Amino acid sequence: MRLIYFGTPEFAASQLEAILAAGHDVAAVVTAPDKPAGRGKKTQCSEVKLTALKHGLPLLQPEKLRDPSFLQALESYHADLFVVVAFRMLPAVVWKMPAHGTFNLHASLLPQYRGAAPINHAIINGETETGLTTFFLNEEIDKGEVIMRESVGIRPNETAGELHDELMLIGNKVIVETIRKIEEDDIQPVAQERLASDTKLNEAPKITKDFCFIRWNRDCRSIYNHIRGLSPYPAAHTKLLSDQNSTLDLKVFASTIEHGTPTEPPATVITDNKSYLKIAANDGYIHLTTLQQAGKKAMNVSEFLRGFRFEGRWRALI
Repeated sequence: MRLIYFGTPEFAASQLEAILAAGHDVAAVVTAPDKPAGRGKKTQCSEVKLTALKHGLPLLQPEKLRDPSFLQALESYHADLFVVVAFRMLPAVVWKMPAHGTFNLHASLLPQYRGAAPINHAIINGETETGLTTFFLNEEIDKGEVIMRESVGIRPNETAGELHDELMLIGNKVIVETIRKIEEDDIQPVAQERLASDTKLNEAPKITKDFCFIRWNRDCRSIYNHIRGLSPYPAAHTKLLSDQNSTLDLKVFASTIEHGTPTEPPATVITDNKSYLKIAANDGYIHLTTLQQAGKKAMNVSEFLRGFRFEGRWRALI
């Protein structure tokens, strides 16, 4: 079959490499337009574009997915199947185009964790299992009929970044197997309603800056999961205030839990200014072990405390 591949970030670039390594005919690649990024606002292209250029594949970077010239270009390739990984929502005029349909690889066990950030939300919610799902696109986001599902365990201390990399590699196998099944007409798509259990369906909406803010008036496990579920990107953050009206903005990449019954109110900052920095929660303390002060590099807590000294009383914003 002739394929057209849609994707943008590193996760999608890995799947494109796997498809090409398996010998499939990728007629063209669709990815996001180049855009300015970073402090210097230099124009940067997507990881999928770099992969396509490396392999000499035809490349499409539409601003608008309903643009007539883009639709005409898609049709000109006479593709049998569209494959989508980490891309924008496609309009029906696009996903209905190929004879064998359009399928997406999603980083959760659908119907759980529909949305833009399934890896982050699964860890934040304390899940012990997630996985990968391939499904045919339809009119609703992440609700099409399921082709394959692959379960993956989540380790107790695993971060979102570590789980991302693990799922990315497992996804290489899943996406190639899905293409093979479609090519050999060896599929029995299942409606997601049949896969839904009696448990609540969790959603995985886009991560916002406000969502990344740590709420210290919660239990330690919830705070710990919040931190690792956002590490290393976009990272949990907190603002510390002193009784002298000094402020300190921190990103927190790693932490540990000290169980106990705090005598201090939640959000109280406690440190020896040498080796530890901890903040009181409802049922113990969260030790900040890897952190980053605004405008500086990430570092371990001992290194941080060699350059910053807490004077007086400090608390974290709740």
